Amino acid sequence: MLKYAYNMLVYGTESIEVGIARLAKFGYDYAEIVGEPEQITAAQYKEVLSKYNLPVSSIVSIYTPERDLVSSNPAIRANTVKYIKGNIDFAVAVGAKIVTLTPTACMKIKAEVNIDQEWEWAVEGARETAQYAHDHGVRLALEPWNRYETYLVNRLDQSIQMVDEVDNPGIGVMADTFHMSIEDKNIPAAIRKAGQRLAHVHLADSNRAAPGEGFLDFTPIVQAIVDVNYQGVCSFELLPAAGDIWGVLVDGKAPEFLDPYTQSSIQYMKNIEKGLGLIE
Repeated sequence: MLKYAYNMLVYGTESIEVGIARLAKFGYDYAEIVGEPEQITAAQYKEVLSKYNLPVSSIVSIYTPERDLVSSNPAIRANTVKYIKGNIDFAVAVGAKIVTLTPTACMKIKAEVNIDQEWEWAVEGARETAQYAHDHGVRLALEPWNRYETYLVNRLDQSIQMVDEVDNPGIGVMADTFHMSIEDKNIPAAIRKAGQRLAHVHLADSNRAAPGEGFLDFTPIVQAIVDVNYQGVCSFELLPAAGDIWGVLVDGKAPEFLDPYTQSSIQYMKNIEKGLGLIE
């Protein structure tokens, strides 16, 4: 039986209580929240989470040009390490066990210097933050993004390679089915290759909408997740098909990502689990 969360990033600017109440209403096990502790404090989250008896599974880190582990500017690299450590502290404060990590800024699709040097910087930053995570009972999840959002780690085998080079129990790999639908030849096989390295899972269909809205076959994907004895949480990270994603999400301009997709996502996946005999 899998455990499910929904990434509240998609709820835009609505109050956190409305979003958490929605997750509780539709039977989610966890909330997944955005790592911007200077905008919403752990205390604010904990008050609402306690009201609805809903724990936090994971912190989604946001990587901007000022948060880039492989920037040619050492000050930016240092700032990124500081940001990741801050999200680890935030995770501890709200009781989350996972913090997501991607080495480059989102939408940066070209290396600034020699790519081997950037890989080395990424491993160095990941190793420092992984040790910090391990020391605090948290695990980083290294997420590959597709080629239109990054250039350094696109596939799960590249995430595995980097995690193995970091060689610290404070970091594992992350599988995101949307990105994998673009970059990985065989999603279930890639998940099986990750094995015990698998630290976190994001679920979304091929169009980044709710499962069932695209062309992915989630039955063999779920089977692979079960086969590697994954004990973590599967979180739905769904985003609209738009160049200006955040502009669309503000003030609920993509209403299907609120109640409709929140409800249908978990129902769809539980039906797959029933079909596989994982739940009654």
